[in-house]
Amino acid sequence: MGPYLVRRLLIAVPVFWGITVLSFLIMNMAPGNPVDMFINPNVPPEMRELRKELLGLNDPVYLQYLKWLGGLLKGELGYSFSTYAPVTQLIGERIGPTLLLASSSLAIGLLIAIPVGILSAVKQNSKLDYMLTGLSFLGTSIPPFFLGLGLIYLLGIELKWLPTGGMKTLGGDGGIGDIAVHLIMPVLVLGITIAGKKVRYVRASMLDVLQQDYLRTARAKGLSEWAVTNRHALRNALIPILAVIGAEIPLLLGGSIIIEQVFQWPGIGQLTMEAILSRDYPTLMGLNLVAACVVLLTNLIMDVLYAAADPRIEFN
Repeated sequence: MGPYLVRRLLIAVPVFWGITVLSFLIMNMAPGNPVDMFINPNVPPEMRELRKELLGLNDPVYLQYLKWLGGLLKGELGYSFSTYAPVTQLIGERIGPTLLLASSSLAIGLLIAIPVGILSAVKQNSKLDYMLTGLSFLGTSIPPFFLGLGLIYLLGIELKWLPTGGMKTLGGDGGIGDIAVHLIMPVLVLGITIAGKKVRYVRASMLDVLQQDYLRTARAKGLSEWAVTNRHALRNALIPILAVIGAEIPLLLGGSIIIEQVFQWPGIGQLTMEAILSRDYPTLMGLNLVAACVVLLTNLIMDVLYAAADPRIEFN
């Protein structure tokens, strides 16, 4: 396993470098100028040019990239154009809430999807199967922002059961209980979206396995249906399920941008929108860097989990 991980890391380096180059080029090809987004339009043109010179925006694109890359090799991501704070500090302050939201949503989604998908497969073509499949399509079809706004109106405004946004109550202690209450609605929205998509994958994967000969043998040996389904069938159905989960994690971070905006959750998604609207290039590059690391790390972890789920898989 050690040599395999070393090879994967060696492959990841040029891939990571290519992502940074493409991100930097695409970002600089966008029309407009960052200085125009945060400076008074009545400022004389010479002052704007001075600001561009100070920010290094008058340098050729390749030189700007090399300066950014040199800072990255030193562990620095530059300073925000709009707040002048270090990008590492901005991302460090926001990544915790996003990880909390994403991990909680993924856990809730899988806790719903896996048992519902198994039950739907075991009860194939029954009324229960049709009902569960229909609910999964409903969860997939409802836009997350629409579901979020609906929950805010119902649970936050009409019933006043939950706060409508934010991560902590203003003037509150900001304890675990307070954060958990604010987390309920955004996690519910993302969890329903994840569960709606994953139920069908779990069902399809289980149906492929349930008709295999070794399961008939297990039943013939007198094993209970619960043991046959959950100990033997589920483990062999995990490979395609893990593949789908691995693909979901980067999408979850991207999808959280909308949910963080709807619920005013102070995470990476909200920071991304702020950086886009202000054309904050250093912050956008730092966020792209985080996204690239998440994708590469997720692929590596999924490879390890494949081998854990199926001992027949070898690291070559």
